[in-house]
Amino acid sequence: MTAMANRVLQDALGLSEQERAENAARLIESLDVGPEADVAEVEAAWAAEIERRCAALDTGTTNVTSWDDLRRQVKAEIQ
Repeated sequence: MTAMANRVLQDALGLSEQERAENAARLIESLDVGPEADVAEVEAAWAAEIERRCAALDTGTTNVTSWDDLRRQVKAEIQ
């Protein structure tokens, strides 16, 4: 870690919990930023997947499981 990064960290550790959380969130967000084209591509892919799943439900070509059944299955696998 550089001296500057270490100073920033030490200063940040002196902030309130709320201020540290806000700064941490902004730093993490800064790492997740990619080219706008990538964001648009991901959003388009999700929209297509949602459409595909809705169509499968509408036509009855997919199997569905109730929440209660799924919860029982997960509990059984955990135990």
